[in-house]
Amino acid sequence: MKKIAYSFVLWFAACAFGFVQPMQAQLYKDPSYTAEERAADLLKRMTLEEKIAQIRHIHSWDVFDGQRLDTERMRSFVGDCCWGFVEGFPLTGESCHNNMNRIQKYMVDSTRLGIPVFTVAEALHGSVHEGSTIFPQNIALASTFNPNLAYRRAHAIAGELHYEGIRQILAPCIDVVRDIRWGRVKETFGEDPFLNAAFACEEVRGYLDNGISPMLKHFGAHGNPMGGLNLASVNCGVGELHDVYLYPFRKVITTLPVQAVMSTYNSWNRVPNSSSRYLLTDVLRDKWGFKGYVYSDWGAIDMLYTFQRTASSQAEAAVQALSAGLDVEASSECYPKLIGLVKEGKFDVRLIDEAVRRVLLAKFRAGLFEDPYGKRYASSAQLRSVANASLAREIAEESAVLLKNDNHLLPLNLSQLGSVAVIGPNADQVQFGDYSWSRSNKDGITPLSAIRSMADEHGVKVRYARGCNLMTTDTSHIAEAVSAAKMSDVAIVFCGSASASLARDYGGANCGEGFDLSSLSLTGAQSDLIRAVKATGKPVVLVLVTGKPFAIAWEKANIESIIVQWYAGEQEGNAIADILFGKVNPSGHLTVSFPQSAGHLPAYYNYLPSDRGFYHKHGSYTSPGRDYVFSSPDALWSFGHGMSYTTYAYSNMRVDAQADSVKVYVDVANTGDVAGKAVPQLYVRDMYSSVATPVKQLKAFNKVYLQPGERARVALHFAVANLAFTDEKGDSRVEPGDFELQVGESSDSILLRDTINIGGMSVDKAEQMVQTVAVKTKGRIIKITGVVRDVQATPIEGVEVYSAGSKRVVALTAKSGKYTAEVASDDVLIFRRSGLIDESLQVDGRKAINVKMESVK
Repeated sequence: MKKIAYSFVLWFAACAFGFVQPMQAQLYKDPSYTAEERAADLLKRMTLEEKIAQIRHIHSWDVFDGQRLDTERMRSFVGDCCWGFVEGFPLTGESCHNNMNRIQKYMVDSTRLGIPVFTVAEALHGSVHEGSTIFPQNIALASTFNPNLAYRRAHAIAGELHYEGIRQILAPCIDVVRDIRWGRVKETFGEDPFLNAAFACEEVRGYLDNGISPMLKHFGAHGNPMGGLNLASVNCGVGELHDVYLYPFRKVITTLPVQAVMSTYNSWNRVPNSSSRYLLTDVLRDKWGFKGYVYSDWGAIDMLYTFQRTASSQAEAAVQALSAGLDVEASSECYPKLIGLVKEGKFDVRLIDEAVRRVLLAKFRAGLFEDPYGKRYASSAQLRSVANASLAREIAEESAVLLKNDNHLLPLNLSQLGSVAVIGPNADQVQFGDYSWSRSNKDGITPLSAIRSMADEHGVKVRYARGCNLMTTDTSHIAEAVSAAKMSDVAIVFCGSASASLARDYGGANCGEGFDLSSLSLTGAQSDLIRAVKATGKPVVLVLVTGKPFAIAWEKANIESIIVQWYAGEQEGNAIADILFGKVNPSGHLTVSFPQSAGHLPAYYNYLPSDRGFYHKHGSYTSPGRDYVFSSPDALWSFGHGMSYTTYAYSNMRVDAQADSVKVYVDVANTGDVAGKAVPQLYVRDMYSSVATPVKQLKAFNKVYLQPGERARVALHFAVANLAFTDEKGDSRVEPGDFELQVGESSDSILLRDTINIGGMSVDKAEQMVQTVAVKTKGRIIKITGVVRDVQATPIEGVEVYSAGSKRVVALTAKSGKYTAEVASDDVLIFRRSGLIDESLQVDGRKAINVKMESVK
């Protein structure tokens, strides 16, 4: 007792004379101070070793023995030092539930400074830990064209993450994909920057509102790797970098308080993105004002030394990354090398301090210091609830895309069928896609099981035959499939792709991270199977269960009905059965275009005017041409395409252009016999600009449920700022001029158009043309000859020569491009042909008029 009293006196005296700091010096523990003040206070207390640990990761192999947390290994590995992050990707959900908070407790109670750790999980389409709900992949989610589902999915996943003790996730993936040979297509929201941004914002908002810190990935130009190979470099201009690949990131970062961004493995224009100061500092922080931290993709910093080879050692790799603005190292051992460099005076510790400060700020802003165990959210959290399974099914039902439906083969009427053949390698196998914890049928509903269940209710016999697999050319089992089809009223063939499951099973995959394809033909003997089943003469429905588009030109020409079901999660079987048999009307639309072949890439819809050919004389083997000699460069199915079991009519377009926004209204009516969900899409084309801009760009969309005969007034609004483009200097602006508004059912099915003027500096070309052709002739009749050529001097056949004076076609050019016409000497001639820009010329008494015509861009 005397000892305690004596110690108190000494402490009081020391405080009075300034030998120890008062309690307010530990203000980092006081929530009444700002996050910035608390982080600054804490940073001053940290040793160099503690700082390095704060920007590094504890990995599951460091502290776990299988599913068991090895506390002795943890104490030995962690010691008295607070680390920044910890993961347990191979763990089950229950193991995370039992152990993540134990790790957190050690950090808070048993380390010198008690800094909470960010517990990290992958959650691309649900937590990656066993027992979690497996939701549809991103490519499926975006195909719903219903961003509210992204918010709801994030809300549902957040609850399961809290149960597992997770506070930071490595999601969402918001890469804009441009080369679909790449295996990671399924992780993305597709090829359009605007659509990506819309879904990214809703998903991020869903996590932030529910106590989970999301991480945007992968920052930099990523979705167009050279050759379609994962980790390959991307080469593009500054304008394309900002307006395509970075657009979704900028939209999220400048509108929502997201605290984490992940760098990419690859390079942009020869500079690795993980050591790019331009990307990680100049753009992300200085231009956009990002206040959070940048986290390396796993092993990306070490790859500067071992793969990119811009660094000659791990130490140099660490210097490059941290100097560029990459704060946190995951799954490599480079940042510890900085300790020696600092002590030797070879590296400025202030760069380390700044990285640590960003991580600490994120932890304070996430509330980790006040609620390190997530008690605020965990009380009601559980795994795989009925509500979550129902949401997974809803997303699956809205995401399937009906590509083709000749003669209204679908939906199938079970009351009129005696038997159904269910065929193909994906008929009796779940396909969840990568970043899932399972590939087993016991963890989801296969198409075959759902079809059998529904068919049994109606006394319909189901015959199943696999026919082939995805990975070999073995055709020995196709005969069995043909026999099943011949004995049935209709054949439903399930083909497509398969992906690995993270940290678990990587066998037999032809899609996913690191599983890229040189050809986009269906793999293995799938094409042989489809052709053989079609040859039976029975009606055929092809269902592509896949994570990416395939080139199926023959199937489009020959198969009656085709559906793409992107990896649709644990309820995929129930969802596709409901669609096939008419319980659900499909309402999904493509977020990535289908090419005719790998040689037709790129296939995305928002190409530049010059990028789909010049001659527009598409050929075939029966009639060779140009652009290409034996085909057209067009997609099989373009972005936005999606059919329904009903039909819709669009009318009464009205435009209200204001200084800061454009408001478009259109009537959409259900003109068919069943209820459905229409997806009106608004595209904009900048008619003329100082740099080449895409032929059209999505700027608004909506989704509306309509009963048969019902009509709705649908709003499609966008900000004028969304008309901006970025030039090669990195400057973004909206140029004054004319913009065509296009409303339709897809990017290649435009039904309504209007033109607005922004800035009032351009002339309406249509009005100019009306003035030109309204002429009265008084001159004598003369004979005119000439030749019509394109800009490369190639003669153009079939051009109409229209007389504005007589209001009729007076000549047609021959194969040589030559024409002869008799017209008034003061006439106006209009040269026109489909695919070419009209040319209007005054005769002015000339007897020879040669014309140059340009293609419609």
